[in-house]
Amino acid sequence: MVDLDGIAGQIGRIREKANALVEDELKNRGLKGIVPAHGPVLAFLLQQRGPVPIRAVVESVRRVKSTVTVTIGILEKHGYLRKLPCETDARVTYVELTAKGHRLRKDFDEISQALRNKLYGDMSQEERERLVRQLDEIEENLSE
Repeated sequence: MVDLDGIAGQIGRIREKANALVEDELKNRGLKGIVPAHGPVLAFLLQQRGPVPIRAVVESVRRVKSTVTVTIGILEKHGYLRKLPCETDARVTYVELTAKGHRLRKDFDEISQALRNKLYGDMSQEERERLVRQLDEIEENLSE
């Protein structure tokens, strides 16, 4: 019988297992200073062609600013990105990947693909799309 009341717990367990897979991959590749929670920030910055305001990162990853600021600080400390002040507005700070950050692309792509392969298993494309739509609906329900 399906436990319809335990969805939050189930999502938590899935997240733990996904994080463990990513942590193992990072460790096996010798990547230091990166944890699974940094993935969305890195993914966004790997798509950019130059510096972007921190606000754009916050909006893209849909996390609170303080969480993104801490992540950026850690990634900067480990040399994966740098912060740049805006020349015209002191309230704005830009971030961009360093050469070390750009070198993460291959590992990032491979780890992301390994995670997707494990998450979806042998689900059809239609099943994958339906699952994502349902998870989007759950997230929206909690945002109301």
